[in-house]
Amino acid sequence: MGDVVFYGAVSLDGYLARENQALDWLFEAEKDAEDIGYEAFYATIDTVVMGRVTYDEVVRGGRAWPYAGKPSYVFSRTNRQGNQEVTFVQEDPTAFVRDLKQRAPGRIWVVGGGLLLAPLIAEGLIDEYIVQVVPRIIGQGIPLFHRIATETVLELTDVRRMGQFAELRYRTREVRGLPM
Repeated sequence: MGDVVFYGAVSLDGYLARENQALDWLFEAEKDAEDIGYEAFYATIDTVVMGRVTYDEVVRGGRAWPYAGKPSYVFSRTNRQGNQEVTFVQEDPTAFVRDLKQRAPGRIWVVGGGLLLAPLIAEGLIDEYIVQVVPRIIGQGIPLFHRIATETVLELTDVRRMGQFAELRYRTREVRGLPM
């Protein structure tokens, strides 16, 4: 059975990106950073899943697909033609990831965040969170966690300094429904 992991970076004030999806603040911080552990993390990943907004950002400007050689699934409400590197999925993300978790060996990386992450958290499908906190306060943007009707109890498994980034690692212990 596969393990589903969220790995991503956020500003100190909890944003994944600016409101217009821009990641300039992150790319600028990464340029100045020492090794932040991405290559070591990526070597542990077997499958990649993401939403369409994240996909569009990844391939913006004709950039090459950075996850070549790993099965990659992109959730999109519109019918899109996949290719040898990407399979577009129109089914419910929670049902798809639950099934993928049962049949895919190894680790499944949820790339990006917010809109895809929220229903997966609510259904208790995220096993591990690796969050790198970037030493930037951007003031506003797209939050890592959108409103979720559950409370997730986590266990802190590690804290690392990666240059100027702080990396926090958690395992999910329990997901509870919140009173309405």
